[in-house]
Amino acid sequence: MRTAKLNEIVRQKDPALKSAVELLATGQVSAALESLQQHGRVKEIPDREERIRAIARSYVESPDKTLIVSPDNASRRELNIAVRQELKANGTLASDDNTFRVLVQRQDMTGADRGWASHYEPGDVIRYARGSRTLGIEGGSYGTVAAINPAANLLAVDTASGEPVSYDPRRLVGVGVYREVPHEFSVGDRIQFTAPDRSLGVANRDLAVIESIAPDGRLGARLEDNRQLEFSPTDHRHFDHGYAVTSHSAQGLTAERVLVHADTGVHPDLLNSRFGYVSVSRASREATVFTNDTAKLGQQLGSEITKSSALEIGQAPAIAIGQGLGIV
Repeated sequence: MRTAKLNEIVRQKDPALKSAVELLATGQVSAALESLQQHGRVKEIPDREERIRAIARSYVESPDKTLIVSPDNASRRELNIAVRQELKANGTLASDDNTFRVLVQRQDMTGADRGWASHYEPGDVIRYARGSRTLGIEGGSYGTVAAINPAANLLAVDTASGEPVSYDPRRLVGVGVYREVPHEFSVGDRIQFTAPDRSLGVANRDLAVIESIAPDGRLGARLEDNRQLEFSPTDHRHFDHGYAVTSHSAQGLTAERVLVHADTGVHPDLLNSRFGYVSVSRASREATVFTNDTAKLGQQLGSEITKSSALEIGQAPAIAIGQGLGIV
């Protein structure tokens, strides 16, 4: 799939993008950045707030054809907020906000962490992909952590059926851990689904635009393939703003124009050769990198991610780690 993506980019007209993707694919990071710089595709803005605003302003110039890629969730949230502010200012988004409580995955928990009660917190929402007949938990159901007992390694969970259960988390596999977070959405917002949903016919990372919000809160949205869907945000809570995404969430996505946020202050294992290739290759026409330090960026993008370091920072599920620069 990586070869097909590379061939697609090579056929595009923008010489900066063509050259950068070819060089990044072969590990020539410095040369790739130099090529982008020569074509004015690297913007160095040391001040963080100014850089975030610059990316947001660039996004609204062509929002339907643009995607922002950032290495970490903190900057992703900042960028989404900044873009929404710009879109509200120019009237693209409706002025009224509606608050919905969405589920945000706990990126700080690795697969190994999920086996220990001490890593959970009361209020965490657990999704049981497989369930447990012994505990009476159905596959695909949810529960909320009511209490933890680290000494005995036990979780007390209020299940969706209303029946409380207590168990050793090492006994269950295939669980996802989330926090319920209030986010504001308006008609016109771009959203990204953060988990697959067969009943809606959406896959993880699918993008859509909110076209209507009913008085009862039901959302009407249009996917990028023009399919329309309607859902209740209380029943389907795996979605978030979709203007800026992490490089992990960007895999499989493409846009004519990609704005890459590359702050060298993030954990070095989030800003590496894999990030460089994945983020720039999301573009089919044009890619621009915004950074605080161009010289330092070249050094960091030249580093490789390791399985152990990725597990330490919990950036991606274990199944996606170690697949190099390829697109999964």
